[in-house]
Amino acid sequence: MSDTEIADLKHWVSIGAPDPRSTATKHLGKQIDVAAAREFWSLKPIANPPVPNVHLSEWPHNDIDRFVLAEQEKYLLEPTGDANKRALIRRATYDLIGLPPTPQEVDAFLVDGSDKAFSTVVDRLLTSPRYGERWGRFWLDVVRYADTAGDNSDFPIPEMHRYRDWVVEAFNRDLPYDEFVKDQLAGDLRDSKTETERQQRVIATGYVANARRFGSRVDDYPQHLTIEDTIDNLGRTFLGMTVSCARCHDHKFDPITNGDYYALYGIFHSTRYPWPGIELDQKQRNFIPLVASDKFADAEKELETRDKEQRRLDKEVSNLSKALKKADNDEKKDIEQKLKHAGDLSKNFLEQPLLFETAYAITESQTREDVAIQLKGNPSQLGDVIPRHFLTVLGGQEVPSNLNVSGRAQLAEWIMDEDNPLTARVMINRIWQHHFGRGLVSTPNDFGKQGSLPTHAELLDYLAMQFRKSGWSIKAMHRLIMNSHTYQQSSSRAPKTIAKDPANEMLAGFSRLRLDAESLRDTFLVLGGNLDLSPAGPHPFPAKANWKFTQHNPFKEIYETNHRSIYLMTQRIQRHPYLGIFDGADPSTSTATRFNSTTPLQALYLMNDPFFHTQSKLFAERILNARSDKLERVSLAYELLLTREPTAEEQHVAIDFLSNAKTLLLKSGANDQEADFQAWHACFRGLFRLNEFVYLD
Repeated sequence: MSDTEIADLKHWVSIGAPDPRSTATKHLGKQIDVAAAREFWSLKPIANPPVPNVHLSEWPHNDIDRFVLAEQEKYLLEPTGDANKRALIRRATYDLIGLPPTPQEVDAFLVDGSDKAFSTVVDRLLTSPRYGERWGRFWLDVVRYADTAGDNSDFPIPEMHRYRDWVVEAFNRDLPYDEFVKDQLAGDLRDSKTETERQQRVIATGYVANARRFGSRVDDYPQHLTIEDTIDNLGRTFLGMTVSCARCHDHKFDPITNGDYYALYGIFHSTRYPWPGIELDQKQRNFIPLVASDKFADAEKELETRDKEQRRLDKEVSNLSKALKKADNDEKKDIEQKLKHAGDLSKNFLEQPLLFETAYAITESQTREDVAIQLKGNPSQLGDVIPRHFLTVLGGQEVPSNLNVSGRAQLAEWIMDEDNPLTARVMINRIWQHHFGRGLVSTPNDFGKQGSLPTHAELLDYLAMQFRKSGWSIKAMHRLIMNSHTYQQSSSRAPKTIAKDPANEMLAGFSRLRLDAESLRDTFLVLGGNLDLSPAGPHPFPAKANWKFTQHNPFKEIYETNHRSIYLMTQRIQRHPYLGIFDGADPSTSTATRFNSTTPLQALYLMNDPFFHTQSKLFAERILNARSDKLERVSLAYELLLTREPTAEEQHVAIDFLSNAKTLLLKSGANDQEADFQAWHACFRGLFRLNEFVYLD
């Protein structure tokens, strides 16, 4: 370069390197060849594959088994034997309701010699109200449910439990999956036959409302991050696609453009989210009144009026606080009195109860419009305006320009459209995953090129087709899967099978599963006899008038309860200690698969935690009150803990342990009654730590 050119560059850098172009150029973005893109396996139309013929023709119970067996025969594998009836009912009961079977339920299954014995068990479990609590928890994992907002003060959301309860009830009544999806995305826009149905659909939109909040800024609140979280979860949950990777640029791997992202962004930009409160604007607003339709407008007006008055009172407190800092000594006393009076007025007004309940839910924004691309994800650098539409590769349908709507209702229809092959595949894969511990696609939130290929592609399509044909009934899929021979196999596989297929991808046997955190805790409560099955209701959050949460003093709390673990209060910035130790879901992000860890903390918990000691003590009292004979006590404990009778050797070991433990306790100064009880208590604590107790065969 010449000296003149170098000097010009130096001068240009010294003045800030401004762009000399008067007209900015624009990147046109990725051009998707839809036909070519839809050759990828997950984007192809769902096929109706022919049911394969198999050599071991007497083995299948239904067509699932024929697809599974056909794959095994390709690899010269054979299915293992059947699970024994005790193992099978324990597996099925934890599978569907997350609790152990009772001895009476086990006995009824053992004496039922009919061909329908197991299907009867499945049907009984599916009618239990405990079913929705079990399978609703799986859904809450995926949608990153939390009872707090996730901003740096992590404001509580007392009304959020209504969405949780709606999910539980939706599973219990087998709400068709297409209705389930539409209610969560656009329930407030759907026609309803009754007032109760309308309000429940409003509550269902808590799915969108529960998007994370960020920071503490008010005038320039980063709403683009909340919308990004919404789009990210929507893509992973319903489509198995990482849509938010296209926020700053075209997706590097999958056929999703930067324009596609902002087409969806426009839909949620045109949606009014509730305000949960942040450090610099602590009062909640824009919640939805749960009142009759003819009273809705008046209720909305009342909320708006209350919000304006609360803001006026808070402004008065703020102004007096500022004045007090500047006042001289003569003025301070008068201002302090006025400040106290204003503060009391503000607090008393906030504490006045509403005459109706509200939902943490969404509605249409007053302004519904298309938005511009945010160049490199920066909301202050705008590019082309993008019409609201669905992903181009899935049809690219647009929100009609003549409708003054956000587009959420249309988006829900596009997601459930018969030409969209992802929705059915993604959900049926989740159902399969929770029955077998692993999906047919092992990356349930990513059906894109960075995800895993299906191990049984034809079976996946067969199940997706059956899911649609069933009227999107999740319970029908449970019946189909659990009544298969594949599900009812033993977990004991032959050595040669393990050598050929160590990960059990070909399903020549049932993969042993560990109890998840909720099932383990709930079982402790069942065994102690103090599980509370009454409606859980809201959490005991502090009164809103007392909220003073800040970045440096965020909301943090743990509310202990004897209700099922799905009802534990879930924070975004602080994990519940128990759930953190035992691999509970991360409430900050979609948890498609929980990973099992084995850590010293888990062992220490089962040795030292007060909850564990309380439950094992209650269990000991229960056993000792139920039986007087030592051998009968041991047998009952094994029945309740492991769903089987102890072996003669196990009985001998238990009796020997009790004798030795009691001797040591007597030597340490305990009286006879105390030593006897503590020996039993120690024995049962040991049984609680058996691998057999925390694993399902």
